[in-house]
Amino acid sequence: MTDRIRSTNVRFNLDKEIPAQAWQYLQTMDRQEFKSYSQVIAAALVDYFDRYYKSREDPYMETREQEEQFVQQIVSAVEKSMEKALPVFLAGCMAGLSKSDVAVPPAESPVTDPDADVDWDFLGE
Repeated sequence: MTDRIRSTNVRFNLDKEIPAQAWQYLQTMDRQEFKSYSQVIAAALVDYFDRYYKSREDPYMETREQEEQFVQQIVSAVEKSMEKALPVFLAGCMAGLSKSDVAVPPAESPVTDPDADVDWDFLGE
């Protein structure tokens, strides 16, 4: 079993920004989620190189991922708004339908002159 385990040393120069930040992350990582430095470093290396090689094959991959994430945020916001507005809208529609279902048609009246109610005095003489 030990022939499948490799050991290496990692040094962090704390005078340099990136190694200092990496060291700080290792010191403050959630020990419940990350059991060891080896686990974190291995996961970080795999993620880094996966992205690196994919971006070499497809330079616009990250842009597309960001666009997809942005579109998903818009869709989620619209869905939430619709969840809030739709019940009120449907209630209004149903109220309108119920009123029109019971509406009594106007009684038929004899044909009258459509100009009978118009005040023609504004024309002058």
